[in-house]
Amino acid sequence: MRTMLFLLRKEFKQLFRDRFIGKAIFAIPIVQMLVLVPAITYEIRDVKMCIVDHDQSVESRKLVSQLEGSSFFRVKYTTFSEREANDLMHRDKVDLILQIPSGFGRETGRGNPVRLMVTANAINASRAQLAWGYFSGVMRDYQMNLVTAKAGTASLTMPRIDLTSRHWYNESLNYIYYMLPGVLGILVAAIGFMLAGLNMVKEKESGTIEQINVTPVRKYQFIAAKMIPYIVIGLIDLAIGISLGMLAFGMPFEGSAALLFLSSFIFMIGALGLALLISTITSSQQQYMFAGFFFLIIFMLMSGIFTPMDSMPAWAQKINLLNPVAYIMRINRMIMLKGSTFADISRDIFSLLVLSVLFTFFAIRKYRKTV
Repeated sequence: MRTMLFLLRKEFKQLFRDRFIGKAIFAIPIVQMLVLVPAITYEIRDVKMCIVDHDQSVESRKLVSQLEGSSFFRVKYTTFSEREANDLMHRDKVDLILQIPSGFGRETGRGNPVRLMVTANAINASRAQLAWGYFSGVMRDYQMNLVTAKAGTASLTMPRIDLTSRHWYNESLNYIYYMLPGVLGILVAAIGFMLAGLNMVKEKESGTIEQINVTPVRKYQFIAAKMIPYIVIGLIDLAIGISLGMLAFGMPFEGSAALLFLSSFIFMIGALGLALLISTITSSQQQYMFAGFFFLIIFMLMSGIFTPMDSMPAWAQKINLLNPVAYIMRINRMIMLKGSTFADISRDIFSLLVLSVLFTFFAIRKYRKTV
């Protein structure tokens, strides 16, 4: 126990000896939370449209007016030339092109089906799909208005079905509530993952690790001493992030704080175990940065923060079984938004525990110590 206390005192002194790092480990998460959480959004605004109206009827103008009245679309250009409209999209001036054929007003007045041509700029596939969804919603409203106007007083006797929708766990559909738990997991992982591994490799380069290798310090004690300071810092950063999210963004917290911190504690052991495993293989900070960046980017992009894991191909979902960030992402959201209990997330916690034990075990085994 005394040996561990000496090692921990050494690690904390070494960590906070660098004034920049000592301040950055607490300041950077705050800045990132304030910037990333409101900046990352699934909503789109200001979809630029070009209208090619070959009909020029009252009905076509009503359709264009309804699009302009939407908060999602902005009609920037109108033309009679399809070629000109395509050229505007080619120059990235518009996102959507709507072509209204001649006879649109006449056919809709008769109740006949009419075809409209919509061209979307799909370089950003997600934005194109969302824009199409918004456009479909405007068209449904437009069709309902046509039906109501055509039916006249007869609509009073038509059967009517009212639908009431409710969105559980995020009734306001506030994307911040969805993003913030995920960003918290990534920030905690990134700080510990990068700093712990770099610290160990830095000692290799400077030669100070050799002084420890010739002491009776056991390998598990050395690895534990490398982990504990960053676990403490990670949990403090997590507490700061949660407090900031609740104060600055009104983030709800429905579940148990103790369960969340327990899950994060297990997650930090796994993340740091992998970081130290990589640091035992690499011999320079440059090598570690390359390897660590490789793993961290994969873990982040496959964690489910941007793309639902259920939408990933089967092979990617199998790879995600080894991704600790994917588990903490799901755990954070379930505890904070749903108020899930241990029974609800026990499978994810157990998976995290297994990964943490494996990564730490291999880090201890791979670390070479000479006495």
